[in-house]
Order: sequence, then C-alpha cells, then structure tokens
Amino acid sequence: MNPFTSIWTFLSTTYHRLGSPREFYRISRYVTPVFGFLFLTLSALGAYFGLFVAPADYQQGDAFRILFVHVPVAWMSLFVYVVMAVAGAIGLIWRMKMAFVVTICSAPIGAAFTALALLTGSIWGKPIWGTYWVWDARLTSELILLFLYFGIMAVYYAFEERKTAEKAAALLSVVGVVIVPIIHYSVEWWSSLHQGVTVFAEGGPKMPPSMLLPLAFMAVGFMFFYGYALFLTMRNRVLINERKSKWVRALAMGESI
Repeated sequence: MNPFTSIWTFLSTTYHRLGSPREFYRISRYVTPVFGFLFLTLSALGAYFGLFVAPADYQQGDAFRILFVHVPVAWMSLFVYVVMAVAGAIGLIWRMKMAFVVTICSAPIGAAFTALALLTGSIWGKPIWGTYWVWDARLTSELILLFLYFGIMAVYYAFEERKTAEKAAALLSVVGVVIVPIIHYSVEWWSSLHQGVTVFAEGGPKMPPSMLLPLAFMAVGFMFFYGYALFLTMRNRVLINERKSKWVRALAMGESI
C-alpha cells in the first residue's frame, strides 16, 4: 500500500473516531495524562533555561525574562481562537458533535490565556514604557479578543436549547476570527510601542539560541497544557451532553466501555 494512502487512512479513521463522543472519551483517557506530563516537562525545562541559563538582555536586564511567559501565552490566545473557529466551521458544515464541544470548551481556556497575556504584558510594560497600560494597537486588539471570548461564552449560555446554543457560539467564533490577523499585523499596520516580530522575522529569529530555546520549550509546553485542559473539559462536557446514552449509564455503573 502507498505510504501516503496509509497515512491518509490512519488520519481519516482517527478523525472519525474522535468525532464520536464515546470513542473520544475512551481515547482521551490515555492521551490526557500524556499531555499533562509533556506540559510539565517542557515548561520546567523552559523555566530553568529562561531563568538561570539565558543571559540578561543588554537593554532590559532581567526584566525581559517575563517574555518566556508573556510571548507563549499571547501566541496561545490566538492559536486557541483559530482552533475554535475551525472547529466551529466543521460543526456548522458537517454537524459533528465533538466539533461544537471543542469550540465551547476552548473558550474559557482561550480567555485565560488572553487575560494572562494582558496581565504579563502590563507588568512588562511598567519598567519598559513607564506605565502598565497604553492604548496601543496590539494591546487594544488583544483586549477585544478577550471580550470576544467572553461573548462566545455568553452567547452559548444565553440559549436553553443546546443545539441552538452550539450553533450560535460556533457562528460567532467563525465570524470573529477576523481579529486574529488584525492582532498579528497590528504592529506593522499602525504606529505601535509594542515590540515587532523577533522569532518569525524575515531572515530568521532576532534573538540568540540561549533565549530562543527556552522560549520554544515554553511555547510547546503551553500547547500541551491547552490539550490537557481541553481534553479534561471536553470529557466533562461529553458526559453531560451524553448522560442519557447507554454507554454513559454503563460507565456510571462501573462497567467498561
């Protein structure tokens, strides 16, 4: 068999299995702790290299070390929203139950990442800009993203009928994804105090490997944290949504599924 065909078959099978609430619950039982372990390992490595190995910045001194939290959570605030929008589109087009669950369960996690990005950015801004907050294009658009996360959660809980609530939240997620490129390019489009692109800059990263490595550890570690938190939340949501199903009743009776 062609290797590409084998890979496609595997991905297609996994996709459809994860689309089933029962199969997702079964698979997530094993995947969730792996995500948690990888998060703890990578974030511990990133924190160690960022705090004790990376040299102080020649302009900002040790104040720059908050970068190893601020930048990854800022990236994750955008990444989570993109995942929500894609899942929302899949749910609206193909009516996949689990896609709606991904959208709903990602919203509070994305809001937490966004709030943490704003908080750490404000703390970092005080010694650099002399103030905790300025109505900078990047900061303002990130604040709008936080309100958008809140709006999606509010829309979902505003409807009593679950299917209507899921569709409304998914639709808002898809429409609101326009904020992601606005945030990403805000530094280039408008006059901004915010630092420009350094990691994905044209011509390569504008920071030494001693700083780039711990930043990469933290970024990937937070991605696994998102997977860990998302799967935990989704497992609870699946049990609530499928509480009348035979497999959930069997699970409640202590039977294997």
